[in-house]
Amino acid sequence: MSQGPSPAAELPPSHCLPGRAAALAAAFIAWRRGSPGRGPALRALSRARRQVRPGRGDSTVNCTAEVLYHLGNKNAAPDVQFTIEGELKNTDEADNLFYNRIKSLKNELVAENVPDSYGNVPPEMEPIRALAWAASGYVIWQISTENTKYQLAQIKHVKQVKRSDEYLEFDYKILLHENVSQEIIPWQMTVLWHPQHGTEVTQNSRQPQHV
Repeated sequence: MSQGPSPAAELPPSHCLPGRAAALAAAFIAWRRGSPGRGPALRALSRARRQVRPGRGDSTVNCTAEVLYHLGNKNAAPDVQFTIEGELKNTDEADNLFYNRIKSLKNELVAENVPDSYGNVPPEMEPIRALAWAASGYVIWQISTENTKYQLAQIKHVKQVKRSDEYLEFDYKILLHENVSQEIIPWQMTVLWHPQHGTEVTQNSRQPQHV
């Protein structure tokens, strides 16, 4: 078992291994603390601290994290422990507005290419992207090793799935960018979300590359 950079690590922030571990920790935090109203993202890395930017106008907070990789077992997700110093902005109002808006739609939401080729995201799609950011954090946590560094690049397609219960369900086709190899990887995620219960990825799988 190999330990990622901790507050006592001697590797400088510019070294590739702390950067990869910090990116993984940020993805894990996005999954655990993200929502349609908040998409935490890594802002800066120092030897002892990772700064997490909650997103969409929120202030920066400090976060310390420890990442343990399971060497020799690629099927085991890394162990991640984190502590956030301070409070993330409360997004209950924004989350509830999004929930009620989607629940009131006559037709299920469908969208493609978020952001577009110019990097633009329509304001009404920001919560959909923030939810994808949180859900992709779970996927990234599951598939990361000490030799990888993943980030959500784009939502290629998203479709709301009609449900009879209280949850919102979305089927996402996303692109993950693996920064070490520079590979763009298509991935599918089925995501459940409720403002009181958070984000759950019920199914996910790597998709074949399109010719």
